[in-house]
Amino acid sequence: MVKFGYAVETVADTKPTAFTWLERCNSIAGIALSTETIDASALEDYITKYIAGRQDSGGEWTITFNYTAEVATQLQTMITAYNTAKASNLKTWFEVWIPNATNGFFVVAQPPQRLPMPEFSQNELLTIEVGFAVQDYKGELTAVEPTAG
Repeated sequence: MVKFGYAVETVADTKPTAFTWLERCNSIAGIALSTETIDASALEDYITKYIAGRQDSGGEWTITFNYTAEVATQLQTMITAYNTAKASNLKTWFEVWIPNATNGFFVVAQPPQRLPMPEFSQNELLTIEVGFAVQDYKGELTAVEPTAG
């Protein structure tokens, strides 16, 4: 089972060694690193020439949870941890942990300050989509299995 977790740095700009599992995760959006292109043509060129520019992580990263009172509590706890860390100039890291994989995917991100309203549909689970602002896509690093908080 894939796990989604968060942790606050204890040392600035250093990956934490323990992550808290955010349970009941329903889906995790991918992060596509699209590369901008820069027109490097000169006026005398007959053909436009491009070079690679910066990569863009897309800005917002959406995680969907099955909504329960327990999920709301764990998400509020995460938001509080983020705000406390931010006041101390520490970052909050998020990890997508995949069983039997050596590496996990890591992102430094800002969670929302309030939880959005759940989505309601007939014959479907009650879900909540939580948007995170990607501040730094760290990519693949040595995995740390998140544990229940």
